Amino acid sequence: MALKAIEVSVKAPDFTLTSHADREVSLSGLSGRRVLLSFHPLAWTTVCEVQMRSLEIKKPVFDRMNAVALGISVDAPASKKAWARHMELTATDLLCDFWPHGGMAGSYGLFLKEKGISARANVVVGPDGTVEWVRVYELLEIPDIEEVIRCMKQKTG
Repeated sequence: MALKAIEVSVKAPDFTLTSHADREVSLSGLSGRRVLLSFHPLAWTTVCEVQMRSLEIKKPVFDRMNAVALGISVDAPASKKAWARHMELTATDLLCDFWPHGGMAGSYGLFLKEKGISARANVVVGPDGTVEWVRVYELLEIPDIEEVIRCMKQKTG
């Protein structure tokens, strides 16, 4: 996987994407909060399900840190809505980077053009809109949510 993922200390590109709950979510709308952008390749896959459920389970931890976690993939809104219902996710927004296909992932250097999906990655954006941490995983690797939380806690001081 030869990616040129976004780097730490750069301004995170703003975006507006539709969530599985038919809400428009933008990075600029979350200004002042730490944001975890949790990219996953596709809905309805086992590793992606574990990754997204971990965001939901840890929501109280994110809330205490004045942070928000967002799941992002190239899936269409109807697919994300059905998947969220299947997983019984109620507190975590799953965003659709559907059209232009992978455009948001591409702006973060995380779109795998040859596969038509995003890489599996976690990007932490600070309250000031700069990238604080990036980790790209193998497609079949389950990201360690505790590692992400440790990173975010270090940043909150």
